[in-house]
This record gives sequence, C-alpha cells and structure tokens, in this order.
Amino acid sequence: MTHQVRAVVARGKGAPVSLETILVPDPGPGEALVKIQACGVCHTDLHYREGGINDDFPFLLGHEAAGVVESVGEGVTDVAPGDFVILNWRAVCGNCRACLRGRPWYCFNTHNAKQKMTLTDGTELSPALGIGAFAEKTLVAAGQCTKVDPAASAAVAGLLGCGVMAGIGAAINTGNVGRGDTVAVIGCGGVGDAAVVGANLAGAAKIIAVDIDDRKLATARTLGATHTVNSKEADAVEAIRELTGGHGADVVIEAVGRPETYKQAFYARDLAGTVVLVGVPTPEMKLELPLIDVFGRGGSLKSSWYGDCLPSRDFPMLIDLHLQGRLPLDAFVTETIALDDVEKAFERMHGGDVLRSVVVL
Repeated sequence: MTHQVRAVVARGKGAPVSLETILVPDPGPGEALVKIQACGVCHTDLHYREGGINDDFPFLLGHEAAGVVESVGEGVTDVAPGDFVILNWRAVCGNCRACLRGRPWYCFNTHNAKQKMTLTDGTELSPALGIGAFAEKTLVAAGQCTKVDPAASAAVAGLLGCGVMAGIGAAINTGNVGRGDTVAVIGCGGVGDAAVVGANLAGAAKIIAVDIDDRKLATARTLGATHTVNSKEADAVEAIRELTGGHGADVVIEAVGRPETYKQAFYARDLAGTVVLVGVPTPEMKLELPLIDVFGRGGSLKSSWYGDCLPSRDFPMLIDLHLQGRLPLDAFVTETIALDDVEKAFERMHGGDVLRSVVVL
C-alpha cells in the first residue's frame, strides 16, 4: 500500500519550499512508518534548501521530529505500532568498528530506509538526514525510532532529534563538563542555549554565554547562564578570562561554526582545557592556528557529532528529566506553526527571532 500525504519539498537551490503531495510506501524489512506529530524547523533544513549539504534535489525537508509508529516491516522488534518515538538521524548499526569497540555513539555505518519516498510523478525524494519529517507520515529505518514516555509533548520531544540534543550532548558527552567547572558557550542559538542547559545539568559553577545579540543573551540567562558577554561590545577572549580569574574556561563550546569564533574558543580556554566544536562550518572555511600554541596550551580540541549521543540511552533519560521538571525543553519552543508556514519560519530563524519554530500536525 502507498500512502498519499502532504509534505514540504525543496525542489531547487534557494527556491522557496512548497507543500506537495508525496507517496510513502509501506515499511519493508527493518523499516517503520511513522505518523509525524511535530517537527522543529532547524538550520540544517535551510542548509538543504540552499544547497549547502549536497545537490540531490528535490529534498523532503524536516528531521527534528516526534510521532507515533503506524506500522513496521519484517524483522523489527525494538518498536511496535502505537509507540511514541523521537526520530534520530544516526541509527546505530552494531557491527562497524566503532560499535564493536563499545563506542556506538560514533557509529560509522548508520543507515536509513531502503525504499524511496517519491513525488506523485515518481521522482525520488532525498529525505533530510534520512528522515524527511515535514510530512504527515514518513518512512525511516526502524533504528531511527527511539521509544520515549508518551506523556511528553511531541513539540518538545522532537527537539531532541537534533539541535537540543547536539547542544546538551556537546556539554555532557563531548565536553565532559563536571561539577564546579567553568564553561563558556560561544553562539546562543538553539544549540548554544542547549549547551548552556547541559552545562547547568552537569553542575558547572560558572556558565558564560557569548553572542552578538542581546536578545539571545537574555534567553541564555533564563536557561542557566551565570554571565553574558556581547562580543560586539567587548573582546570575548578577554571577557572570559576576566570572569575566570585570568585563566580561561575549563570547557569552551563553539556553537557557531566559524574560524573566527573557533579561535576565540581556542584562546578563551584554560591551559589543558577543552574546546568543543558543535557549530557546523561550511566546506570552504579554513582555520589557521600557530602549531606551537596548539602544543603549548595542551588539553583537547574536540568535535561533537550530534552531541556524541546514543539515542537509546540519552533520549529516554532526557525526556524523564523534562517530565520531572529538571530540563526546560519547552523553553526552546518559540512558536508552533502549520506545515505551510515553513518558509516563513526560515525567514524568522534567519533573523534570529526564534529559538525554534515547531510544525505541529
């Protein structure tokens, strides 16, 4: 059986997205059909529309989602029809060298659904991050579904599918922020603010939020930042050093993805401190640092992939913390919108007016 559903499609580079009817097949072996309840509007979706990921148009956008499993294919045992799930874009294979070494959060062989969703004329769609959730239903690999407590709102739960998990994980999983640490977060969009929340959860004593927008800095304070720095008005490195006794922060999380802000992060950390890059750079960006400084300052320079998360471990735990009132995921939802408002949401996101617009179906 083929399902006809409404979905948001990007047909060409830079062109406005369109709401179209697409065809979604029943799940085959190892696949699941998910009825989408909510999907966040993420910068990555805009990157797809702008051709910044690849040129495999048309794209079926949306990936930061939660919904209910409608049906599963042969061999699927981890989820069943009726399960409330968060979709993830790193389905752990269990067999690659990272998985076999006990590091499944680095899985090098993540997989997606094998069958293709299409336009009504048969044109194959490329689902964003292997998900494609700006749609009433989508087809994914069953391993991309993580069952969580259905008491959580879908609009909130879906945010763990990408940006919020990336930020929280950058602090807790990659940066290993511990009790009493000093932490600086450069870039206070959705991912950076989630890193602030993660550092707060981990027990950091001082959390310094850095941005060029006072509105974003004010939001970061409500989410746990103890200090803020507007880097248009002050030198970020000097300000962070001044706030940390002249030493620099134990962990600096760069949530922008630009050479300029990475250099700030590098020089704003304490000796033997850690830099975590979670902001995503573009392919043409280059970084130049004196090698003697890389050696002489010691410590660690890390990249955080999806917050180095293991969805089966992290998603249920974070949802439980949210339901206990200890993790303010709802603070990230600026507005809820309909499927046909995604293009307008891109404009608001680009203007820095929202943390997250969330499509609710």
